[in-house]
Parts: sequence; structure tokens; C-alpha cells
Amino acid sequence: MTHDEILAQYGPREAMEYDVVVVGGGPGGLATAIRLKQLAAAEGKDISVVVLEKGSEPGAHILSGAIMDPRALTELIPDWKAKGAPLNQPVTDDAMVFLGEKASFRTPNMVLPPCFQNHGNYIVSLGNVVRWLGTQAEALGVEIFPGFAAAEVLYNDDGSVKGVATGNMGVGKDGEPTGEFQLGMELHAKYTVFAEGARGHLGRQLIAKFNLAEGKDPQTYGLGVKEVWEIDPKRHQPGFVLHTAGWPMDADTYGGAFLYHMEDNKVTLGFITGLDYSNPYLSPFEEFQRWKTHPNIRWYLEGDADKGIKPAKRLGYGARAITAGGLQSLPKFVFPGGALVGCEAGFLNVSRIKGSHAAIKTGMLAAEAAYAAVQAGRQHDELAAYPEAFEKSWLYTELNKARNFKAWFKKGLAVATLMNGVEQFVLRGHVPWTLHRDKPDHAALKPAAECKPIVYPKPDGKLTFDRLSSVFISNTNHNEHQPAHLTLKDASVPVNVNLAKYAGPESRYCPAGVYEFVKNEDNTDRLQINAQNCVHCKTCDIKDPTQNIVWVTPEGGGGPNYVGM
Repeated sequence: MTHDEILAQYGPREAMEYDVVVVGGGPGGLATAIRLKQLAAAEGKDISVVVLEKGSEPGAHILSGAIMDPRALTELIPDWKAKGAPLNQPVTDDAMVFLGEKASFRTPNMVLPPCFQNHGNYIVSLGNVVRWLGTQAEALGVEIFPGFAAAEVLYNDDGSVKGVATGNMGVGKDGEPTGEFQLGMELHAKYTVFAEGARGHLGRQLIAKFNLAEGKDPQTYGLGVKEVWEIDPKRHQPGFVLHTAGWPMDADTYGGAFLYHMEDNKVTLGFITGLDYSNPYLSPFEEFQRWKTHPNIRWYLEGDADKGIKPAKRLGYGARAITAGGLQSLPKFVFPGGALVGCEAGFLNVSRIKGSHAAIKTGMLAAEAAYAAVQAGRQHDELAAYPEAFEKSWLYTELNKARNFKAWFKKGLAVATLMNGVEQFVLRGHVPWTLHRDKPDHAALKPAAECKPIVYPKPDGKLTFDRLSSVFISNTNHNEHQPAHLTLKDASVPVNVNLAKYAGPESRYCPAGVYEFVKNEDNTDRLQINAQNCVHCKTCDIKDPTQNIVWVTPEGGGGPNYVGM
């Protein structure tokens, strides 16, 4: 049955009314909800706010490096330290290292640009920070519905956003309702704030419907692949931040890596690959595994019996796309009835590899605009005060200084290093020029015939691993009886175009082993989609060269259940 047929037979859906509905229980969405309740409490008024979170709990789907700039959090909750916010490990030292295959060069700290200096910041598990934010929101009276995925935008007759509907539960693989079927519910609001993170399913639809990206550069993304390890105390340096550039990436491919020393002998390792890469044989997951074999990195992870060093233990794995386009790619982020906040719009500062402070700040600004509008008796119009406040904020100043950072890498690592050094260290971000890009990431992929295959070493199971064993420790699970949430516009395209022309890049860019090309009995090829493995990174939705893959929301509660990520 189609969605409309299900509604006709089982509808109408139950509807709930709120002043503000927030889609997404990450730092941006929760900051929006918290600020709304704070403003109401300060004036002795009431405002009804609900947060929908597709994960099993706030934080379950959150993955970030993460070094957190506490500036926005301090504005939102000035006494966060007294309230037990899990920002426990301040940064104690920064290192920027350029890697060759065997050698390395550390940039002297005295010439590090401000964007690579982290004094006053904290190494955190952003998932744990979000869980804490959830408790703060609930204490203020915010309703949080975990395990409920917003699957559909609802519109008023005049075209303005009316709210959202959650997905139906208990639909079988054949699209027919099962004995466990439950119809989704509608949540109506005066204003709906979308905070789904990078490449949000509903945010993407809204940007297209309201033409919010008109006149803007195409958004560009990176894929961050991350692991958490527990290492020997003798090699643990609490608060030490290491960033690397260079190997194993070639000079023409954007990428970089990090190793952050958290508390309790834990380190977080991650590798970011720009999704505007051109070689279809490249695998971001495999590049990350290769990076760990560099002497500078493996030293932290390998044991040394002669020195009494125990081998490190891998504890967690995950992956997530991040926005990297900066101000030039920032869409209009208000429309009749709603707004976009955080990485849903693309507020991440790629030069600092930080987005949580921007998500919190934009959530606060959107909340202030929505609160004023509700108190004035308005609804379903544009919250013009939100973009006006953003342009006057410290966040706009910060992003404006960093606007060219990623764009320089299209000219190679050497030019990017030189020009970003000039812009960020010499000019301190006061740059008189702006670089632009004119094509989206998926259009950067070259035909396989024009590229050199990349042969990656087999995993050793100690330092390097395969995808499936990695997905296993991400605690990812989906109801296997539901329809696949990774959909194809045309089922013939993966074999006839992607495999034939691009050597099947979906089998390599996916960090979770979702896409496999397998042989039929007659030796023809077909694409097998292992939707159960999906960690909701959104890479396929971004990088598919034909834009034939569309990521839609699975049943609420499905996906990863990250711990300490």
C-alpha cells in the first residue's frame, strides 16, 4: 500500500498542538527548546515545546570529534559546570602535524593559526553532552519524544509549514501494514524548527520546496569516521590534541585526521574525507584504517612488552557526514512557519572542525525569534528576526573569517596550507576576497576509466578492521521487517550506470557495508542493500553520482546507539 492508501484506510492521524515543535534532539534542537522555556519562565509565561528525536534517546545518534568551544553553552546555561555538564577534560596542548608515508613534520605552536588553537576548549563526548542537555530541557518542562522519527512535513493551505508527522510503525517489507501496525501522529505548531543535522531528510525537502539555496554555492560535505580507544596510561596525555594533514590522502583530495586524548585513558581518533573527491576507487573508511598504521599514530595503539605497554582496545565506532561549505553555501534558513538551525543549515566552522557551539547559538537565536513571535500572537510566518540576529552575532563574524578555508583545498594541499596560513594567521580572518564553488560533491566523481584503482591492505584485526566488525560495536540495529529506508529512484541505475561507469562507488564510500554488488545465478550483477547496517551518516544521499539513492527515515529508534561517541 502507498502512504496515501494507508492514510485513507487507517486515518485520520491523531494530532497534537504545540507552540513550537523541534525536529531533532541534538545540541541545536535542545538549545532551541531550552531557550524557549527559559524566556517563558523569565516572564512568568508558558510556551509549549516538544522535541522529536529519531534515536532511542537524545545522544544515541550523536557523533562528533569532539572539541567543544563552551562559549554558546555558557550563554545558554551560565552555570553549566555546577549543573554537572560533562565537559571534564580541558585541552592542554595542540599539535598540527603534516604526514608523509613514514615521516612527519610538526608545525611550531607559535605559528599555529587561531583556528587550530584550542585553549579554553574541552575534549568531550558530544553524545554525553547531548544526554545532559536533554535532562536540562526536561527539567524546564520540555516534552521529549525519543524513538519518534519525523517522516513528513505538513503544510497549511497557504503553503506555510504546519508541523510534521511521525512515521508509521509496523509496516512490512512489502509496504503492507502488519499486525503490529501503528499509524504515525501529527504534531502541529505555530513554528517548527528543524535540527536534524547535516543533510537532514526533511531539511533537504524544505530547501528544495522553498528554494532556500537560490544564489548560494552548492553545499559541500565531509565524511567523518571515528573510533574510541582505551590506551595504556603510559601513552595517555590528558587534554592533548593532535591534528594531521597529508598522508594517506593525495595532495588533491581534501582530508585530515585527529587524535584527542580524553579522560580515563581514552582517545578518540577520526578521519575526515571531503566528499568532493574525484576518484571513485577511494574509500574513506579504508583511508582511515590506513592512517592508523602511520608510526605517529600506531605508537599510541600498539603494545610494547619490553616497556610494559599494553595494546590499546577499540571501544566504539561510528560515522557521520558534516557540512563544510561555510557562509557561501548557507541557505536562507527561515521560511513560512519554520526555521533551520545548526548543521541542518550548515553552520559548522570547518576551519575549527567545530559545529556544536554553532548549533547551540543558532538554536538560541531561532528560539528568541520564535518566542517573540508567539507572544505577539503570530504564527506560520517567517521569523525574520532570526537571520537578522545571526548577522549581528559573534558566530557570523567567526564563520565569515573562515569562509574560504575548504575552498582553497581545490588548489592542492600546498596552496591550501599557504593561503589558509595567510588568511588565518597573517590577516587574522580579515580577508578581502571570497572563493566560490559551482558544483555539488556528487558531480566531482570521475569515471573509473580515468582514475587509478586504489589497493587497500587487508585488516589485521588489531589496529585495522573491516566494516562489519566496526558496525557491530556501533550498536546499530533496525527492525529487519520494515521497508528499506535507503531507496532508489530507479533500480536499474546502480548496475547500468554506477557500476558500469564509476566501478560501483557506493560499495566504497559507505562506511557501514550497506551497499554490495553481488552476482545473480546467471552471473549478472545486482546491488544488494543491507539497510540493517546503516549508521545514518547520509553519505550515500550526498555522494551517489546519479543522485539515485534517497535516504528516508526508518522506524523511530532504529540506527546506531552510540556510547561515549
